[in-house]
Amino acid sequence: MPIILIGGGSRSGKSTYALARAREIGERLGFIATAEAHDEEMEQRIARHREDRPADFTTIEEPLNLCDALIGCEGRFDAVVIDCLTLWLSNLMLTECSDLEGAFTELIHTSRKSGFSILLVTNEVGCGVVPDTELGRRFRDAAGRLNQLVAGAACEVHWTVFGIPVRVK
Repeated sequence: MPIILIGGGSRSGKSTYALARAREIGERLGFIATAEAHDEEMEQRIARHREDRPADFTTIEEPLNLCDALIGCEGRFDAVVIDCLTLWLSNLMLTECSDLEGAFTELIHTSRKSGFSILLVTNEVGCGVVPDTELGRRFRDAAGRLNQLVAGAACEVHWTVFGIPVRVK
């Protein structure tokens, strides 16, 4: 089934586009949220997202084990939105995952085997300034690698800017 990557900067409209695109694919819709609250502001942000999330999507909150979550979606959905890959990456890095490349490869392998469309939302973090911390630079580099691998596996890649999606692949 198709893998669709939707990227862009913060507040570019990528999540809104992913939801709309998923609705074009089918009626049984899943949403895997990867956010994890590590502070009060993030708790409030997650609460707002829960309230704003459309009722036609079944939400699964999974900050780390995306492959297990996808396997659990088998037979339940026509399309699943994963929002977002860069939060998933930061969660992996904060748990000091020793094999990020392996986690990326496993996600792509599991996505390719699924019986439903998967729409992966990601942030483009390489267009800004070079982070001033070692962790920031490692994150930026890992996000770039993750986005390239998923884009290579995807049948469609969309870039969103100012709320406008542009098909790249």
